[in-house]
Amino acid sequence: MRIRPIAPDLLVSELADRIAGDRPDCRLRVAVDGPPVADPRRLADSLVDPLRARGRSAVHIQADDFLRPASLRYEQGRTNPDSYYLGWLDEAAVRRELLDPAGPGGSGRILPSLWDATTDRASRAAYQTLPERAVVLLSGAFLLGGSLPFDLVVHLDVSAAALRRRLPADLRWTLPAFERYTTEVDPVRLADVAVRLDDPRRPAVIDDPG
Repeated sequence: MRIRPIAPDLLVSELADRIAGDRPDCRLRVAVDGPPVADPRRLADSLVDPLRARGRSAVHIQADDFLRPASLRYEQGRTNPDSYYLGWLDEAAVRRELLDPAGPGGSGRILPSLWDATTDRASRAAYQTLPERAVVLLSGAFLLGGSLPFDLVVHLDVSAAALRRRLPADLRWTLPAFERYTTEVDPVRLADVAVRLDDPRRPAVIDDPG
């Protein structure tokens, strides 16, 4: 495994170059996958303007806006790691409302959010139509290994030790879910680009996962 340290701003530039150059005549579905402590949302946000500067319209969608209702998420309790891993994200809705329309032969008509987890109500977001060369960035945890179709995957990897150290006390119940994801899915190997992010100030690209 080769680990290449990289400055945060250069990481954004490299990723924008990689994404902008991938299938330049088509819409592109990109996963920015990682645990909350890696802040995949922040990285996805930071890619929008650089992609637009490179001629690719970009939209960032958060997986947390496609969670199932609380009655389903908390059916086994509010702190059940297996439910958190397998049952919180509504993958069928993500495919139906976002990834399939944005994919080859899709209509390009996407729903940017479905459910407001804070109010536990439908978000009532309006549909929007993507340009032909648009990039859809979907950020969140546990995006790989299931039914979600992506054209390019960026995974933010946090070691088990760093995850235990950085997780707030009220979220340590999620640790078994991330351990299971690492063991069962091995997202570093599945990703097109894997970034070690034990320290958010010092990212490192995993050039050869081995």
